[in-house]
Amino acid sequence: MLRFASAGVSVLGLGLSQYLELSHQPYMDNKPLAHAPMPAHVDLQAIARQVMLENGFEPEFPPAVQQQLSQLQSRPPQIIPDGNIRDLRDLLWSSIDNDTSRDLDQIEVAERLSNGQTKILVGIADVDAFVSKGCPIDQHAGKETTTVYTGVRNFSMLPEQLSTGTTSQLENQERLSVVTEFLVDQNGSVSSGTAYRAITRNKAQLTYNAVGAWLEGKGAAPSKVAASSELQAQLKLQNEVAQALKNERHQHGALNIESTETRPVMLNEQIVDIARQEKNMATELIEDFMIAANGVVARMLEQVSSIRRVVKTPERWNRIVELAAKTGDKLPSQPDSKALNDFLTKRQAADPDHFADLSLAVIKLMGPGEYILERPGDPEVGHFGLAVQDYTHSTAPNRRYADLVTQRLLKALLAKQPPPYADYELTGIANNCTVKEDAARKVERGMQKRIAAVAMSRRIGESFDAIVTGVTPHGTFVRVLQPHVEGLLVRGEGVDVGDKLRVKLISADAQRGYIDFSRA
Repeated sequence: MLRFASAGVSVLGLGLSQYLELSHQPYMDNKPLAHAPMPAHVDLQAIARQVMLENGFEPEFPPAVQQQLSQLQSRPPQIIPDGNIRDLRDLLWSSIDNDTSRDLDQIEVAERLSNGQTKILVGIADVDAFVSKGCPIDQHAGKETTTVYTGVRNFSMLPEQLSTGTTSQLENQERLSVVTEFLVDQNGSVSSGTAYRAITRNKAQLTYNAVGAWLEGKGAAPSKVAASSELQAQLKLQNEVAQALKNERHQHGALNIESTETRPVMLNEQIVDIARQEKNMATELIEDFMIAANGVVARMLEQVSSIRRVVKTPERWNRIVELAAKTGDKLPSQPDSKALNDFLTKRQAADPDHFADLSLAVIKLMGPGEYILERPGDPEVGHFGLAVQDYTHSTAPNRRYADLVTQRLLKALLAKQPPPYADYELTGIANNCTVKEDAARKVERGMQKRIAAVAMSRRIGESFDAIVTGVTPHGTFVRVLQPHVEGLLVRGEGVDVGDKLRVKLISADAQRGYIDFSRA
């Protein structure tokens, strides 16, 4: 999962796999009400906690978790290589994540082979070594199922002493890892996937913004990269392989989706603006490696019951066909991910200003992603948007409970032990993960609106260029081009989706996350 960082915290950011897992919710929750003026001070952290409670989360850890955490810190598991745990500390592992992230789940390393293939190793934090099934920390994590990033505070699934400390792949720290290894040929095809336990050491903790700018030739190499020609070669090789993986998936119909995310800009601990977050080659590198690693793990677990992440074939394909027809394009009458991706790619080139809005419409019409139980021999549902049949979540056990469960299933398989979960347990876990991820998106979306309202409260009366993004029974909604915010257009009669117009900000209610515009 990709997250974008700001102001010392991580806020929700959407990589491709997340784009295709959005809940089927109205584009905006604003209502055409007379909004109250913003109070002099808005405690966004208190609001975030209240919104968490309203959506079924337990923001604070219970005493049993704190007690177990104290015991873990006084008697941590020993990190010792043996016949079942390989010693891979000497490899040139690195991580790429947000500028301020501390809950690092994965590290990567690549090796070019003589036959032209590249061996990729993805090291995932062995959270299960510290959090066993049924312990107090696990029970709490099983209820919450996910870390929630609100932009003003992170509500961690696991205690931060673990997720940002003991089980995080921090630089120059020895860590227990579950390594997924696979081969990638020059065309981006994956083969020979396997997994095993190992001891690893992250040699370079890097960031998306710096590495992405360097890979794209838009910035100098980060200091750690500039100091090591070996690390430079390693990252360039990883990027080459990631691009091949992405191209191969697109050839099979993986969707070219764009979504726009924002982050708060802070000055003296106050939100003064919001900025748009862009994807780059570094975010794509990690995304493509994680998709491939998740596929390897899913195929390894075919012989046992497991949890899969799926986006089913769109039920509202006819409406997607209608959207394409409005632009003069034609899609087949039956769902076809390759044809849909070709259409999206064409529209991105022809009309980049509206592509994010088209992407959002397609995401909604595809329907939400969900977790399901898959037993040996069950028909494969697959992930329509990623154009893969084998997909699970296994690469973020510090912040997604489904990944921790999958890690336990995989470790039991490697140890030739019985599965640690019965089918009914996996069904319950899958259902709860689906419900709680939808709730987490509601929390994050609501807090993004409130952050935007705080930032815009200083700009009441200013005018902006905007695009109409929705015309609904609740009102007409517009997206300002700069800064990237959305809100209700008061008295928005006579306009339609895609119309460009000039709007004036008339109110911003941070308590409820409402932003209202009128025509300028």
